[in-house]
Amino acid sequence: ADALWAVHRPRSPGEAEAGRRRLAFDELLLLQVGLARLRRERETEVAPALAVPGELVGRYRDVLPFRLTEHQERAIAEIDADLERTVPMQRLLQGDVGSGKTVVALYALLRAVEAGRQGTLMAPTETLAEQHFLTLDEPCRQLGVSCALLTSSSPRRERDLAPQADIVVGTHALIQEGVQLVNLAVAVVDEQHRFGVEQRKALTEGRTPHVLHMTATPIPRTLALTVYGNLAVSEIAKPPANRKPIITAWVTEERSADAYSRLRRHLDDGRQAYVVCPLIEESETSQARAAEAEAERLRRGELRAYRVGLLHGRLRPADRRDLMARFKAHELDVLVATTVIEVGVDAPNATIMIVQEADRFGLAQLHQLRGRVGRGAEQSYCLLISRAREDLTDSAVSRLEALVRTTDGFELAEVDLDIRGGGHLLGTRQSGLTDLRFAHLRHDRRLLERARALADELVDVEGPLQDEVERLFEGRDLAAG
Repeated sequence: ADALWAVHRPRSPGEAEAGRRRLAFDELLLLQVGLARLRRERETEVAPALAVPGELVGRYRDVLPFRLTEHQERAIAEIDADLERTVPMQRLLQGDVGSGKTVVALYALLRAVEAGRQGTLMAPTETLAEQHFLTLDEPCRQLGVSCALLTSSSPRRERDLAPQADIVVGTHALIQEGVQLVNLAVAVVDEQHRFGVEQRKALTEGRTPHVLHMTATPIPRTLALTVYGNLAVSEIAKPPANRKPIITAWVTEERSADAYSRLRRHLDDGRQAYVVCPLIEESETSQARAAEAEAERLRRGELRAYRVGLLHGRLRPADRRDLMARFKAHELDVLVATTVIEVGVDAPNATIMIVQEADRFGLAQLHQLRGRVGRGAEQSYCLLISRAREDLTDSAVSRLEALVRTTDGFELAEVDLDIRGGGHLLGTRQSGLTDLRFAHLRHDRRLLERARALADELVDVEGPLQDEVERLFEGRDLAAG
């Protein structure tokens, strides 16, 4: 009551802030108690304890064409410790674009295979599932491990055979009726905030595997403590040492000719490029048509002397795979694409990207798109084209300025949190963050940590206080993780 009075009738700014902090602590505590309850419930479940790492993961390390970074090694050690326990792993693996999360995820999946069990990776879109499959399939072949792709577009025969593979990569098709993954020991869920709670539960229904969650771009650490508060967190903060930071420039449309001139210089030096089409709010079919028109315009105009391919979400999976293989083999110089390239596309010879109408994209999306270049040892560039500065909203200017200023995804995530707020940042209302009235996730991190510590104590109490906690959570589902 005192805190409410201080907020509504403060005698000074200091009193108002003290009241806000008291109310913020209460709502953060409520959220953290819910998450602590989820952690306690998980401790009663039993997953298969996997033996210590053996010969298969040793060979995996040998076939990698690079040495794992210190951060990757630390994440692997944390995963190994989880897999040796019968309490099911629930870990969030977060790292910047291009930091090597997939390499670590495959390690976890191979631990399951090594134990005579099965691993699965679930992605939110067919494009991402296919790209993960292409990334995992090659090292798996070298190791003699079978890897299969299962999506709603998979032919019937492939759908029938896929569940028998050592590692199954797929979309929500993995959780459809009739798909039996009875020997599942490790499940990797990529970009898990794009799945509903029920979809994630369905993947593990009837079994208790170890689960590793991945995010495509970093989320703010305060948000990780909140939305993913029932998960342990591993961070891969630094990309491989041989990679140079991508140089980003923001140019207005009247200078777009200069941007294409720079792109052509890269092509003339034997490099490759991406051109990302404007983001339109209409259907995938409309986006595909717009991309086709833009590719045709470029073929006749700025890029008429070069081999131009087109990638969009309406391509059939086989055609998409063929196109990506041709680009990687340098049978194409430029890939004109919609946002389907934002995740998973890996072509080390691509050193420059132009993003048209960049002001229409979100900050995390632009950072993800930018991460498609800079994957080799050469210096790479990202050119953001937009309307004149005076025609843009303040938030669009803030986004573009932030991208020019830094390539650090963790820093950008904090900027995005300031611009958009927690619930919007994850693109989901299931987080409970849209209900926060007093807490500011960016500025109340210490309050959040105190709330988490107290929640761990409260969840174990018995008697009247436990009855009150039960009453508060009756009918609520805080299972955002």
